[in-house]
Amino acid sequence: MAFSASSPARPKSATGVLVLADGTIVWGKGFGAVGHSVGEVCFNTAMTGYQEVLTDPSYAAQIVTFTFPHIGNVGVNDEDLESLVESAVGCIVREDITAPSSFRSAGELADWMAGLGKIGLSGVDTRALTRRIRKSGAPNAVIAHDPDGNFDLDALLQRAQAWPGLEGMDLAQRVTRDSGEGWEGGIWQLGQGYARSPRDGRPHVVAMDFGAKDNIFRNLVKAGARVSVVPAKTSLEDILAMKPDGVFLSNGPGDPAATGEYAVPVIKALLERDIPLFGICLGHQMLALAAGAKTTKMHQGHRGANHPVQRVGEGWGETSGLVEITSMNHGFAVDSDSLPAGVEQTHLSLFDGSNCGIAISGKKAFGVQYHPEASPGPQDSFYLFEKFVGMLG
Repeated sequence: MAFSASSPARPKSATGVLVLADGTIVWGKGFGAVGHSVGEVCFNTAMTGYQEVLTDPSYAAQIVTFTFPHIGNVGVNDEDLESLVESAVGCIVREDITAPSSFRSAGELADWMAGLGKIGLSGVDTRALTRRIRKSGAPNAVIAHDPDGNFDLDALLQRAQAWPGLEGMDLAQRVTRDSGEGWEGGIWQLGQGYARSPRDGRPHVVAMDFGAKDNIFRNLVKAGARVSVVPAKTSLEDILAMKPDGVFLSNGPGDPAATGEYAVPVIKALLERDIPLFGICLGHQMLALAAGAKTTKMHQGHRGANHPVQRVGEGWGETSGLVEITSMNHGFAVDSDSLPAGVEQTHLSLFDGSNCGIAISGKKAFGVQYHPEASPGPQDSFYLFEKFVGMLG
């Protein structure tokens, strides 16, 4: 199916459609859940890890266009989930979903997506759609699937146009956990599953869950921490009562300024008490807000597993200038020009020069815009978890 501002006439074989807010109609074959969902259309360039991408809470209220054409060919399993809370509402792919070919597969992608209420659209020229996003920005749209091909295009267009978009939207409250829990599982290894580590005698990290990927907690455990995960709106008093050696600020979806209305005052108070802090993605952005910087909505965002990031600024020694290949998923960024005195830029994107890391002078507090835990992606940045745990003493 071509990507174009085509006639609303449905091709005979089309059982799915993407209706953009500007009236563009993209026909294809629907799979997964039946129905329709609204969100922002983005693209992800990773060649592997579609199951991890589709269960990353940072994709809440988004429709993911996969640029890699072969999606679903290794099926799905119970071990490659990042979260079971709200995440991507659907996905768009080039080729039809094939039967899975992997000894780890426990099911087919289409059936799995249907069970989670996620809608898929195949047969789309994803290269053309990606070019459209790169040129004009990430659009609001409705993705719909009906096996009989019955669509009310006017109603779908109205819903796409009425949706307010991600700017100003606090989604962390929709994806955070309801109550605190102690985290124990380590990282996964083939043939061994997820490691289990003792909690006694380890420095205590309280992790604020704004929509976290589970592999972040696993890497904190692997680095030597005892991890307690708490909801996004946990009060300063409740955090301090847990006697943390450090506090972790997780990734998550939505506008950091909106989530920051309740999270930033807590982060500021933690900074004033000199408690070590480490933020990833949304957590990094809110750490920057707490330090006096600003965030901004990006034109197309960064989403993929091959983003080059360079170490910059003082403090890197012989590794200054080193380039890490990273995994990213974000549509907002810290405005480098807004960084106040005392906040150093530590990493930047070699794609567009945007901020990818900060450190706060005189504090054991730093954050990175990318995902050092990968899942999917390279493992160049695992050292950040060891750096953080090493600060806890």
